[in-house]
Amino acid sequence: MTTQVDVARLAGVSTATVSRVINGQGAVTDAVRLRVERAVETLEYVPHANARALALQRSGTLGAIIPTLNNAIFAEGINAFERIAQSKGYAMILAVSQNDPPQHSEQVKRMIEQGVDGLLLVGNDHEPAVFERLEKAGMRHVCTWAFDPQAYAPNIGFSNAKAMHSVVDHLVELGHKHIGMLAGRSTRNDRARERIQGVVSRLQYHGLALPDRHIVEVDYSLKQSRKAFQELIKNHVSAVICGNDVIAQGALLEALSLGLCIPKNLSITGFDDLELSAQLSPSITSVQINAAVMAERAAAALIEAIESGSAVQSCELETCLVVRETTGSCTTH
Repeated sequence: MTTQVDVARLAGVSTATVSRVINGQGAVTDAVRLRVERAVETLEYVPHANARALALQRSGTLGAIIPTLNNAIFAEGINAFERIAQSKGYAMILAVSQNDPPQHSEQVKRMIEQGVDGLLLVGNDHEPAVFERLEKAGMRHVCTWAFDPQAYAPNIGFSNAKAMHSVVDHLVELGHKHIGMLAGRSTRNDRARERIQGVVSRLQYHGLALPDRHIVEVDYSLKQSRKAFQELIKNHVSAVICGNDVIAQGALLEALSLGLCIPKNLSITGFDDLELSAQLSPSITSVQINAAVMAERAAAALIEAIESGSAVQSCELETCLVVRETTGSCTTH
């Protein structure tokens, strides 16, 4: 097996110089660095991970804990997160909490035990013990898919409540007054709660209300959203705001199966702007959050904080409403 001694011998330098070049620490001339890099390439030398971690006092890994892999929006974000991590020389460890707080807490503990340098979390709704454990370990972390300037941890994401304002404004402009909501489960989910709050507050701004009977919470599931849609439309709503695109897709499928003409008989909106939502017929009006950009910024911010020894900087991102074919003027009174 090739060692640093072999690299040093071929490059005509000391093993200490090889170590400085590989770890990016200490001053060496460009000519010496080039010789070492050529020797590493020629010998196909791979530094030992534990030795490199010891030298850098870093593991060269980032962690990410997401609620589920069943939602394409998280897959899109994690792909982007890992892409930036790899470009900066970091590997990634992924865990899925299944929206279970004890499991999430245990996964944070394991990330710390595995020595990841930084950790991505989803949302701000985590037990205080989670943040206490991360701070005690000195681990850089960032909460994504949400932005709250009062949050305990750094946030790189968007305001879920404010994102819903554009949806409500759009529907009210189209003449809708009797609006219902198929929301995600709000227990232990700050993103779902804030989307509900955003709809309620913006309707109040327009002098309208969202009665409790017009809110049905449902799992992010096509099957469950189709079932919940049947319950909601008994209230004679003219528009349905959905907590995410999976719910909106289920609502649309069920509406079409019931013979409803969308958007003539009913308007439907989603959230996340998944690729499939743009390809369905009719295509779904949805809030675009750009998960890839958010995750890229989260990875870059974590790495910057890790390597500079600074705090992770929060950043609020904007959302926009993409109007498509599932929303139209209200034809019922």
